[in-house]
Amino acid sequence: MLAAVDHVQLSAPPGSEDRLRAYYQDVLGMTEVPKPPVLAARGGCWFEAGPVRLHLGVEEDFRPSRKAHPGLRVADIAAYARRLEERGAKVVWDEDLPGHRRFYSEDPVGNRLEFLEPLAGRGRRG
Repeated sequence: MLAAVDHVQLSAPPGSEDRLRAYYQDVLGMTEVPKPPVLAARGGCWFEAGPVRLHLGVEEDFRPSRKAHPGLRVADIAAYARRLEERGAKVVWDEDLPGHRRFYSEDPVGNRLEFLEPLAGRGRRG
């Protein structure tokens, strides 16, 4: 039986770790988590914020995820969107998901990220 999502992995091109750190730490406010040595040799970065874990793995033939994306729940989405914009990240609002406020952004290598917050009085979809 499934219990939880442990992490979401996105791809990144070789040599992009410094740009990823700048975005995921400085823009999104996540913390970098050391990878086990055998995995660190492959490149990439792991980040977390509370229960959210994102792994960025190096892919030689990298193409950014433009449709597939993690959906990241945030508190005070308007303030979080301002945080991203103040740090130079593009924010594109989308009102097509009933019961939620949400926007999309991209990491520095072009991966699509969705940020969403249920409207007051709304819980999880399901």
